[in-house]
Amino acid sequence: MRVGVIGGGQLAWMMADARQALGIELLIQTPHPTDPAVDIATETIFAPIDDAAATAELATRCDVITFENEFINLKALMPLAQQGICFRPRLEALAPLLDKYHQRCYLEEIGIPQPGFMTLEGEVGNEEFTHAASFGQPMNLNELDFPLVLKARRHGYDGQGTFIIKDSSSLEESWKKLGHTPVLLEEFIPFERELGVMAARSMAGDVVVYPVVETQQEEQVCRRVIVPAQVSAEVVAEVEAIAHTLLNSLQVVGIFGLELFLTKDGKVLVNEVSPRTHNSGHYTLDACETSQFEQQLRAVTGLALGSPALKCNSAVMVNLLGYEYSQNDYLEKRQKLASLPGAFVHWYGKSESRPGRKLGHITVLLDSQELSEAEAKAKEIESLWYSR
Repeated sequence: MRVGVIGGGQLAWMMADARQALGIELLIQTPHPTDPAVDIATETIFAPIDDAAATAELATRCDVITFENEFINLKALMPLAQQGICFRPRLEALAPLLDKYHQRCYLEEIGIPQPGFMTLEGEVGNEEFTHAASFGQPMNLNELDFPLVLKARRHGYDGQGTFIIKDSSSLEESWKKLGHTPVLLEEFIPFERELGVMAARSMAGDVVVYPVVETQQEEQVCRRVIVPAQVSAEVVAEVEAIAHTLLNSLQVVGIFGLELFLTKDGKVLVNEVSPRTHNSGHYTLDACETSQFEQQLRAVTGLALGSPALKCNSAVMVNLLGYEYSQNDYLEKRQKLASLPGAFVHWYGKSESRPGRKLGHITVLLDSQELSEAEAKAKEIESLWYSR
């Protein structure tokens, strides 16, 4: 099989081992020769992610096309699907998810619990609210209940385009930064912790769900993932049921990442859905029978799904984020991290470091499921990585 992948970042790069094990050739559409996945691709088409003409060319060279990210031009791709080009997930399954407001509306339609939400459009002084029932039909900015969360409806990731809003003046200021484009407003959830889960669905309709994990964010960027999350069996069952409902409702083929809130009173609410592999699933490369990247390739090529089971008692994954502007490859630090017992360091080969940029990650397999052990290991990793 020859699989086309739209996007050439680290999520495509991490398909390398699975590609080799399954005997699959990867063809990548990505803009830059320095993008990580270029090194592992059989062929590369250098073009923007949303260049449908380049995707049409990609389709002539492969059997099926899948996605590394969701920054695509769905409208431009639809004619290609109508011509018989095979996309997995199919474009109809992606359509309700790419715009964050549309995603909220779809989750509500299929009965999945989530924060209250609405969309804000127009301009200051003449703004319009849509779907405001859960907020008591506000008539103007001053009548909203703060705090709120403001999100760009498209192209936001790693906290970009997301703002915590404390009053109407900061809402106006943040909305202005986004050019007064239509935005999503959400109820602020004072959660106990954040959870994540990866789930995949095959062409035959089989669904597998990975362990529920705890994700720890700082400045809305994932810093570490604790595997498995220390939550009750009831919470795990509810998260698994949400994943099954979503994937089966969409009739999707592929892998999805779900980010969730666990409230202080035990409620599970969906924060966001990503129709692809996800940072919260990177631990699967080393800690699970089947990585999320192999699972994606298995699903889209029609193979049976692999086991999502853990191969260890627990694990912790820590993102290696840039903390300075540099051209450094941090080899000495990576070597120290790799010498930790049970450690697997994945370096994405990016040539430029800047604050907050994801340069790599490390997963450490642990002997117990004690949260204190995982958090102590994460602190040890971060003290090595962020030391000057």
